Amino acid sequence: MRWSFKEDYNRKEQKNQEIYRQRRTLVMFSRVFQRGFGLVSNSARSAVLSPTIPGFLRPFSTSPAQWATLNQIKRGVEPPRRKRMTVSPDLERCPIRKGVVLRVMVLKPKKPNSAQRKACRVRLTNGNVISAYIPGEGHNAQEHSIVYVRGGRCQDLPGVKYHLVRGAGDLSGVVNRITSRSKYGVKKPAADN
Repeated sequence: MRWSFKEDYNRKEQKNQEIYRQRRTLVMFSRVFQRGFGLVSNSARSAVLSPTIPGFLRPFSTSPAQWATLNQIKRGVEPPRRKRMTVSPDLERCPIRKGVVLRVMVLKPKKPNSAQRKACRVRLTNGNVISAYIPGEGHNAQEHSIVYVRGGRCQDLPGVKYHLVRGAGDLSGVVNRITSRSKYGVKKPAADN
């Protein structure tokens, strides 16, 4: 194939026209969004700009969607992805962890509430030491007991982000519990005939 100056020139000219067309549309979009669409909010503008999900498929939110800006789209940058924070970090992505009770405590809840909440300090198998709430009425947890810890904070105890699992390890189930037995480690009572 022979090299032709004219073909090479035409190819470059087409490429330049395509780049010019893209820049012109970006400038046009940016001018429209700088002026605004009257009463259209930032969230609607970002939904129009969204390269991945159209606005009508996105769940309703009062805060604007965090997609890439026009300049970022022009540069070809991916939209920022926020890292999900775990609510129970010491379990290290496990649903339940085994641990040893270090100390049993009685804590007072936050301001509007008043009670004696039973909790304990537990050293998990991964070495982390945490505070865990003991659910249900009465317990037999003491120092050196082997217990199982699940996630779930106690809403009125600051710093307590974990629950002990009743009826597992050395921690017994709740005595005389009739309802919600599975949550408190109670076996089904024998039918009396």
